[in-house]
Amino acid sequence: MIVSLHVATGAALGAAVRRRGALLVLGPVLHILSDRVPHQDIDSLRFEVGSGAAGLVALATRFGPLHPATLGAIATCLPDAEHLIRLPRPGGRKLFPSHRFEDWHREGGLPTWVQLAAAGVLLGAMLAARPTPRR
Repeated sequence: MIVSLHVATGAALGAAVRRRGALLVLGPVLHILSDRVPHQDIDSLRFEVGSGAAGLVALATRFGPLHPATLGAIATCLPDAEHLIRLPRPGGRKLFPSHRFEDWHREGGLPTWVQLAAAGVLLGAMLAARPTPRR
C-alpha cells in the first residue's frame, strides 16, 4: 500500500483499539496485511513521504501526538521508514517481512488513485470525527 493509506488505516485502527500498547503490535501487523493486498506503488518518494507526513501532522494537530489514532497511524506506517533510513540488510534484503520477502509484497491490483481516494476519505472522516477520550 502507499504510505498515506497506511497512515489512514492505522489511524482507524487506533481509533478502534484505543490501547496504545496493543497498537505497537497491531500497527505493523496491519502494515503486513495491507502489503499482501495486490496494489500499485507510487514511484515518487517525495510524494510518498510528503503525503504520509501530511496525514500524520494533520492527525497530531487534530487529536494530539499521543492520541491512539495518531499512534496507530505512526505504528502502521513506521515499517516504511526502512525505505528512507539506511538500515542493515542481511543478505542484501530489507528487514521488515513484507518488504524482505518478494512474494509478500504484491504488485498489481489496486491502482494508486483508488488508494489515494480511500486514504483521503478515511483520513477526512477521522479528522472530522469528535475526538475520543484517551485511556
